[in-house]
Amino acid sequence: MIMPLGDDNTDRTTRPIVTYTLIAINIVVFVLFQGLGSNNSFTMAFSTVPAEIVSGNDIITEDQIAQDPQTGQTFELPGLEPTPITVYITLLTSMFMHGGLGHIFGNMLYLWIFGDNIEDRMGHARYLVFYLLTGVLASLAHVFSTYAFNGNPLIPSLGASGAISGVLGGYLLLFPGKRVKVLMFTMLTEVPSIVAIGLWFAFQLLGGFGSISGAGGGVAYAAHIGGFIAGLILVKVFDAGKREPGVFVGRTR
Repeated sequence: MIMPLGDDNTDRTTRPIVTYTLIAINIVVFVLFQGLGSNNSFTMAFSTVPAEIVSGNDIITEDQIAQDPQTGQTFELPGLEPTPITVYITLLTSMFMHGGLGHIFGNMLYLWIFGDNIEDRMGHARYLVFYLLTGVLASLAHVFSTYAFNGNPLIPSLGASGAISGVLGGYLLLFPGKRVKVLMFTMLTEVPSIVAIGLWFAFQLLGGFGSISGAGGGVAYAAHIGGFIAGLILVKVFDAGKREPGVFVGRTR
C-alpha cells in the first residue's frame, strides 16, 4: 500500500485558486447537497448512469434489494431518481459527488497534492478545462467498459477520481522526477513521482482486471484508467509551459 502525503512545491509560483475551488465545491456538494451521503434522491438523480448516457433517456427505477457477490450480504439499493435536466449533464455533476467520507477524503488528498503543480504549469483557465475534460472522458470510459464487459448499465457512478486520474497522468509527464512524500506500508519516505504514480496506476490495472472477473469491489477502475490515459494524451495540448529564467521568447528590436 502506498499513500501520498505531499510533494515538492518549491518551484510553484502561483496560488492554485482553481484547485482550492474544486476542493471546496466537492466538499460543499457532499455536505449540503448529498447530506454527507444520506440524500439518496440527489445522488441518484445526478450520478452518471451508463444506460442513460447511451440511450439519452432519463431512467427511473424502484428501490431494490441487492446482494454483494463477494460477501453474500444483502443491502437496499436506492432506485434511480429523475434528472431535472438532460442526462448528459451527469457527466459533469457526478464529478463533484462522492459515496462516503473515505471516498471524498482520498480524492481531495490527491487533488490537493498533485493539482496545484499542474495548475501552476498550465495556468488557471487551461487547467480547469483540462480537469473537466479528462473527467468527462473518464466517465465515458466507464460507460464504454460497462457495455464492453457486460456490466450492469443501471448502476450509477460518481466521484472526482476520473478527473484526478487525468491530473495524475499529466503530472507524470510534466514532473516525472519531482519528489513525492509517501507512506509506503508503515514507512515514511520520498520517491520520484514516476514511482508513486506508476505504482498507483499498476494498482488500477490490477483492479480493472479484477472487476472484469467480478471482483471489482464497486470501484469504477475503467474511469481511473481512462482518465489517466486522457491526461497523458492531453497534457501537452494544455501545457502552457514556463519560460526559463533569462530566456527571452519573442521578437527583439
